[in-house]
Amino acid sequence: MTSALIENLKGALIVSCQAYVGEPLRHPETMAQMARAAELGGAKAIRCQGLSDIAAIKGRVEVPVIGLWKEGHEGVYITPTLRHAIACVNAGADIVAIDATDRPRPDGRTFEQTVNDLRAQCETLVMADCATIEDIRRAVAIGCDLVSTTLSHGVAAIDCTAADGPDLDLLRRACEEFPGHPVVCEGRVHAPQDVADALEAGAWAVVVGTAITHPTSITSWFVEATK
Repeated sequence: MTSALIENLKGALIVSCQAYVGEPLRHPETMAQMARAAELGGAKAIRCQGLSDIAAIKGRVEVPVIGLWKEGHEGVYITPTLRHAIACVNAGADIVAIDATDRPRPDGRTFEQTVNDLRAQCETLVMADCATIEDIRRAVAIGCDLVSTTLSHGVAAIDCTAADGPDLDLLRRACEEFPGHPVVCEGRVHAPQDVADALEAGAWAVVVGTAITHPTSITSWFVEATK
């Protein structure tokens, strides 16, 4: 049964507010301000990473917060262990996003064990960040509240160096295979038309990050047009 919180995200825009070490906007208060601006613009949820950002944003917005904790840059680094997931809940996340691939995790748990152990210890919703239809099947089988195409390009959605658009093929396949299950489109959603196309393809909701909250990348797109 779909929770009321997930039901309220149907047809919605979710905005990802993330900045990393060394970037000009890397500060929890800045991310909280960004999140509040996105909320005022109509975002129905905020996706963010890092315990300080989760806590700061949770204190600033009224919409749900999807929290994750990235550690490292290779392998499983989106909320890679149970410890990371529990910490996200304790920081205030309403939904915890977890890498749903079958790659080895630092604590030796499988994705399924991580989700089951998290639910045994915390009352939370889970968003499965997937790369393939097999990941989505695995996540649906264990009852993840949301499944997402976040990792379907082989890199995390924050990497916006490519401009080939969202993975609508995977999105359509997942929506056809699991009708009615909340499937989220995330990754390289760079324009309003991408959002419209994703919703038409069956997305429950669409996550936009870089195109709204990463001015360095947005500027580089315009600069590229001058060359």
